[in-house]
Parts: sequence; structure tokens; C-alpha cells
Amino acid sequence: MRVRPFKAIRPKKELASKVACPPYDVVSEEDVLQLTKDNPYSFLHVVRAEVAQEPHLEPDDPQVHVRARETLDRFIQEGILIQDASPRFYVYAQQMGSHRQVGLVGCASVEEYLEGRIKKHELTRQDKEDDRARHVLTVKANTGPVFLMYRSIPELDSLIMEPTKTEPEYDFTDENGVRHTVWLVSDELTKKIEEGFAKLVNELYIADGHHRAAAAARACQKLKAENPEHTGEEEYNFFLSVIFPHNQLKILPYNRVVRDLHGMDVEAFLKKVAERFEIERLDVDVFEPEKPHVFGMYIDKKWYALSPKEGTFNPSDPVDSLDVQILQKNLLLPVLGIENPRKDPRIDFVGGIKGVRYLKELVDSGKYSVAFSLYPTQIEDLMKVADANMIMPPKSTWFEPKLRSGLFVHRIE
Repeated sequence: MRVRPFKAIRPKKELASKVACPPYDVVSEEDVLQLTKDNPYSFLHVVRAEVAQEPHLEPDDPQVHVRARETLDRFIQEGILIQDASPRFYVYAQQMGSHRQVGLVGCASVEEYLEGRIKKHELTRQDKEDDRARHVLTVKANTGPVFLMYRSIPELDSLIMEPTKTEPEYDFTDENGVRHTVWLVSDELTKKIEEGFAKLVNELYIADGHHRAAAAARACQKLKAENPEHTGEEEYNFFLSVIFPHNQLKILPYNRVVRDLHGMDVEAFLKKVAERFEIERLDVDVFEPEKPHVFGMYIDKKWYALSPKEGTFNPSDPVDSLDVQILQKNLLLPVLGIENPRKDPRIDFVGGIKGVRYLKELVDSGKYSVAFSLYPTQIEDLMKVADANMIMPPKSTWFEPKLRSGLFVHRIE
């Protein structure tokens, strides 16, 4: 695989903790206002320019991306962000509680993405893809990294870990208690790592950031068509990525809550569920499944454990055997009438970072009638689906910790 060093635009050392921000698509308008209120350096002023700056704009206003470009240019002019003089790799470690993951920051190949060697497991939404492509083309930069992984190779893993033995360039803890540490990679080690990916890695997998990857490819195709002297080496042929060995990553559950019981009372609902699941009443305060094919269900102030009956799913099919698909095909659709979980307003999704107790609170509040806690999709499951060129159901994975934006910007011009 081709993974290329680049000249990152990145924060001045003493401003890194103030510049770095959550990804653009995981923060609400209220979050943006709170995080930028007393922080003029936050990179949210670039990636959420419609909210972070006055006057507020509608997200689909074309001026949002113009404003983002102007703000990025101003950050560079004022020395908030600086650009390295020569291309290099960077190593980025994140620590959340006892979990630590260490990845390589570099640029992946659009060509290999289009060839299918950078593998997907999700569909993209056209409106989101259009918006991100406009952002890239207007700002002329990748402002947020794509979260990639490769099947762990000890030789390559060790090379990426080498800089962590030295003094870091950045080291700070964010508002969520996650520690972020960045090291600069020497020219000699950069060359070894680049050669290592070319020699040892046959495919990469998108963990998170499908829309960012698709937008980078769209931008590349447009700029290529406009450039009569295109060579394939221009920066727009590559997109900003952080690449981790698969065995360091952690997927949290992506739980479900539903507003009503589709016209049934609790007794009738439980009877319908029992047609496809074994149901066990639990005497617990909260229930979090500890193995696949076991679901927690909270309803009417009671927890139940659900186990799918034999024959209700195909254990050899990479998608049909996913817990999110088993729940959708055997309960959410036939019992609760939820045909399209992407669009049905009766269902909401709760990232596992909020914990199972939060599901209980949502149902007890009366806003929802039933909640389901799931065992998290495993990294190996994701790779099996991607290897089979299949697509996971919506909201199958929740990766934590999230990569911060603003620590690295890749200019594509």
C-alpha cells in the first residue's frame, strides 16, 4: 500500500490543546458554542464555521466553506498554525482510561481507495458526501483525518512505536479526559515506514470517516480533470489519514432506543418477541451483554436477556450474523415496524460511551418505550464484511476515542 509523508499544517506547540477539537460530525450546535465560547483558537472555527462564527449560517450555505477557508488562512497568517518545511510522518497516541492506541499520521492513496484496496464497510449519504467534497475543494485541504487500520504486522507496528520512546511534540488531555500525544518522525524512520507499508501491507480498512474518504476521492477526480499536466503525484491524489494496527482499536456498542411499541401493550410486545428470541427476566439494575448473540432489553422498568432462536440468522454470513442485523431482522422490523433505521424517527442510536445506565434513564423518562443494549461489533467482524465487499447495517460501530481535528491539516494544492 502507498502511504505518503506530507508537510503538515499543525498548531504551534503551546497552542495544540486549544486548537485540537472533536470531529465536525460528532458535536451538536450547543457543543460547538460551548467549546468555542472562550477559545478563539479552536479548529471548530474552521470545521464548524457556520456555528462557531457570527453571523450563524445554515449548514448548507456555500459561504460556510468560504468562511472556513478564510479562517484557516488567517490561522496560518497569525502563526496559530505552522507548516513543516519537509514531508514527514507523525505518530499519534490516544489514551482513554486503560485503553491506548498508537497510529501513524500520513496520506493514503485516492487511487487505491478507488481500486477497492482501501476497504469500506458503510454506505455514504449523498448529501453529506456532497457537503464534504465542497468543503475540501473550497478550503483546498483535508481538515479532518480518515480513521484507517491495517491487519497488525509486528515488524511495522514496532517501527511506528519507535518515536514514542522520545520527547513528544504535543501532549495534552482533552475535555473528555482523553490524552493525546504526538511525535515527529525522523527522515530516516519515515523512509523505513513508507517502505514497510509498500512491502508488507496489502489492504487498508476504513474504521471511521467514510464520507471524508469519499469526498477526498471526489475532489481528486475533479482536480485531475481540470489539470492537463496531471501526473498522479499531486497532493490532491492523497488524503489525510491516521492508520492503526487493528489489534489496538476498540469498538464500543451502538445501542438502540425506540419511542413506542408499534401499537402494542407490553404483554403483547413480549409475546411477539418470544416468537424469535428466548427471553430471560433479569433481576439487575443494568445489563450489558458480555458475548455475541445476547441482547439486553429494558422495558417497563425491567431488564431481559434475549437470545435469538436457532434458524433466525445465518451464522456463516458476515452481515446476517452481526448482532445489529439480527436485532433489525428479527425484532425491530417484524415486531416494531422499523423498516429503515436510517430514516425512521421512532428509533435513536446511543453510542456506548454513554453507558447502559443512560438507556435505562431514557426509558424511565417516558421519552422511549424500550431500549436494547448490544455486544459491540468486533474488529474482525468489520474486516470480514469489508473483505466480502459487503455493507454493514447503519450504526454498527462506535469507535472511541475519536481522532481530534486541527492537529494535522493536509493541503491538496
